Amino acid sequence: MTETPSKTGLESVIAAAKQAPGRGLPPVHLWHPTHCGDIDIVIKKDGLWFHEGTPIGREALVRLFSTVLRKDPDGFHLVTPVEKMKITVEDAPFIAVRVDKVGDTLKFLTNVGDEVEAGPENEIRVEMDATTGEPRPYLHVRRGLEALIARPVFYELVELAEERETPEGLRLGVASGGAWFPVGPAGAHLP
Repeated sequence: MTETPSKTGLESVIAAAKQAPGRGLPPVHLWHPTHCGDIDIVIKKDGLWFHEGTPIGREALVRLFSTVLRKDPDGFHLVTPVEKMKITVEDAPFIAVRVDKVGDTLKFLTNVGDEVEAGPENEIRVEMDATTGEPRPYLHVRRGLEALIARPVFYELVELAEERETPEGLRLGVASGGAWFPVGPAGAHLP
């Protein structure tokens, strides 16, 4: 049986997140509190956050929660210096909603306000959906947390794609920050 944190648990998450200076992120990777139980927060596949079945309508609150989100081997947690509460994430916790090419770098914006430059530290990867056969593109945001790249943004990446020879054969991909990321399966070609 899992414990359900009290309202004070949710309030402590808000308080911990508010301690981050400016838009900086709290050092959740340095916090190792005891697991306090599960909290009924679900991040849906479309990036919407729900608490107890109701959408969290305050964008500022979602952004605040996103700053204390951490991925551990046993799942996703909201973490404070004294509490660790497990939440449910249906796919990726964030959605990449915009991409801009600035020089040789692709800069992404997520639905929670993170600005991420793709490169060796923040890789782009594409999985093929086993059911539909459609691509599921992701961007590493920070410390194991990823953003699903929104379909219109992925189309922009495909427009920027170039063909390269790889060990798997000719592939479409994009370059950013000194790295190259395949965005299409081997054998896919530009028209």
